[in-house]
Amino acid sequence: MTDHRIDPAVLSTTIERILRADGCTADEAQTVADHLVMASLSGHDSHGVIRTMRYHLWIAEGTIRPATALTTVLDSGPLLQLDGNDGMGQWLAREATAMGIAKAQEQGIGIVALRRAGHIGRIGTYAEQACAAGMVSIQFCNVNGSLLVAPFGTARRCIGTDPVAVGIPNAGGEDFILDFATSLVAEGKALVAGTGGKPLPPDALVDVQGRSTGDPRVLYGDSLDTPNPDPLAGPGALRAMGEHKGSGLALACELLAGALTGNGANGPGEQRFGNGLLSIILDPKTFDDTGGFGREVAEYIDFIHGSPPAVGVENVMIPGDKERALRAERRANGLPMPEPVLAGILAVTDALGLGVTRDELLM
Repeated sequence: MTDHRIDPAVLSTTIERILRADGCTADEAQTVADHLVMASLSGHDSHGVIRTMRYHLWIAEGTIRPATALTTVLDSGPLLQLDGNDGMGQWLAREATAMGIAKAQEQGIGIVALRRAGHIGRIGTYAEQACAAGMVSIQFCNVNGSLLVAPFGTARRCIGTDPVAVGIPNAGGEDFILDFATSLVAEGKALVAGTGGKPLPPDALVDVQGRSTGDPRVLYGDSLDTPNPDPLAGPGALRAMGEHKGSGLALACELLAGALTGNGANGPGEQRFGNGLLSIILDPKTFDDTGGFGREVAEYIDFIHGSPPAVGVENVMIPGDKERALRAERRANGLPMPEPVLAGILAVTDALGLGVTRDELLM
């Protein structure tokens, strides 16, 4: 299916208008819209603008609640425990990260446990936020109420897509930003594939008989034919990455970001959707008694970049390089967007009476 090329700035304004019409504050709407567009610019289409229709639906259903602030449950030394009260996840996580950065600036470390946040999106965003403040960060996330992934050796959904991110600032060049779902592919990538985007690897999912497949329909069932496909509607599951090692990391996310934060780990029976996030934010200056941290980071990254590429590899990259390259290309040439996604966004604007035309969005 041919992609349209969409103007990122106009698209961000359009999504912001949708969220404002849905009840978000001006700051929430801008934060979430900018986050979604940046995720798509970075090549993380699964956590990008394709989420617009789902957020619109979730707000209408009460799954996420606009204009909802954080509640502080615990504030003790470097520790913060925060309740998101089912608010807009990207806004809540941005504020929680800022609070953790402030703790690290004051005390060398900030540890933030955030629970009951609406979908917080691409968690690499918060690693980038910490890096911009000169901080190292480690993030664990769970997705309660979203049983989508079969752990190693099973054919049953037991965990969420549960991403992990690590950010390390590099004053001498580009930051190290590691960000990955612990499923073989993110749920949103299955959604992208099911709505006309890039196909999935042939072993990305497992059907109800335990056979590997790349067919998104085993995850969404017949809901894939509706404007808002439901990943809980199909009989199959996503597969955990990395066989037993990746599966073990996913289970750790459930326990650290789910059980420890109070968000809740996934289990049998219906549970309310919510992201849990455990963030560990470190000020390198506190640990850098030799004064060599910045040099070591820059020299090691340069060492990796300068390594000879393997056969079939054009450039050796570190985590974060691909996203930065895609941002430059997509800002210049527009965001690629399959017709079903463009039609879905326009259907929401029509339903809200916003008067957005197709030609306005095209690059």
